[in-house]
Amino acid sequence: MAMKIPEIDLKAYEYTLPEDRIAKFPLEKRDSSKLLLYKNKSIQHLQFYNIPELIPSESLLVYNDTKVIPARLIFQRVTGARIEIFLLQPVAPTTVIPEIMLAKHPVTWETMIGNAKKWKEGETLHGLVTLGDKNIKLSAQLVDKNQRRVTFSWDDPEISFVDVVEGSGEVPLPPYLNRKPVEDDKNRYQTVYSEKEGAVAAPTAGLHFTNEILSKLKEKGVQTEQVTLHVSAGTFQPIKAEKITEHPMHSEQVHIPIGAIKNFIKHAGQIIAVGTTSVRTLESLYWFGVRLIRKETLEFFIPKLYPYENIENLPSSVEAFQSILEHMEKHNLDTLVGSTEIFIFPGYQYKVVKGLITNFHQPGSTLILLIATILGDDWKKVYEEALNNNYRFLSYGDSSLLWID
Repeated sequence: MAMKIPEIDLKAYEYTLPEDRIAKFPLEKRDSSKLLLYKNKSIQHLQFYNIPELIPSESLLVYNDTKVIPARLIFQRVTGARIEIFLLQPVAPTTVIPEIMLAKHPVTWETMIGNAKKWKEGETLHGLVTLGDKNIKLSAQLVDKNQRRVTFSWDDPEISFVDVVEGSGEVPLPPYLNRKPVEDDKNRYQTVYSEKEGAVAAPTAGLHFTNEILSKLKEKGVQTEQVTLHVSAGTFQPIKAEKITEHPMHSEQVHIPIGAIKNFIKHAGQIIAVGTTSVRTLESLYWFGVRLIRKETLEFFIPKLYPYENIENLPSSVEAFQSILEHMEKHNLDTLVGSTEIFIFPGYQYKVVKGLITNFHQPGSTLILLIATILGDDWKKVYEEALNNNYRFLSYGDSSLLWID
């Protein structure tokens, strides 16, 4: 039986965010941001460096270790026209992000293109990348204008694509910051635990963590686990559809090591997610387990509305994760690779996550809907409290710890 998807009035999830409340730059110290604690319907105002005191010692803290790539590449036509290419998703020779980042031969990506009218299909643009004492010639050819597919090639077979991008691209700051990246953004728009290159936006809840905080959590006995969801540009896409269920949720690639699955089984009911991307990964994993139990597919892909369909006789999170573990062991998989479009909005019931560390999000966004799924109507009270207490908003802003009842 399918759940009756509730009608969502997006206007009910709007609020007024003054421009001066958007944090345009990070604070000098990562952990000096404010922290709003929401628990048992009450609110406290703390600092992020208090976070180790707030996480129970038996908890499993799950964070997203994706690493932001400088995904904005700038070229010029011989006419002088500036063409800006923003990497979205890999197309060839593989769609697996870690593999394509290590490629040493031409790669093709789906992109967004600034000033696309000036770039003719089949035309090749040229640039120069300096890597140490090497000057690398980089070319970009528009191979399919309708699908915005661009093939990149370079003249040194010893250099991988990730090196080319690191040497030539700009940090892809969110559009609402409305400024050019500066040198400091290369470090501050990454988490201290970022490892796997491939995101075009940072999992910003993790920007507050320091190595010192991670050490204090470890000393307390809090375990941590990493998952990888390569954040796409769709995270900034405003909802324009009249019916929110018609909003296109861009597929995002997920990588989960087998050890993480074992840890999720061990810590069922004690899992706290760092950021909305970790929430979406964990909840998507549950639904993949459901699909395996139902023998629907062996492919790890969660369509955006799947959690609202066939909701009867659902397994526990342990049963779902156990089915994934058995699947991985049967197929000799050290890492589970898949993708998700999961859309979490009011009416959704969380299956895995018991708490969430997250920043403050844009009005009327998919992320506000996710927050309202945790807080109910109290999301308004939480955001009003944050505004009244001079919290900084969005990617470089302050943080919150929200407990799910």
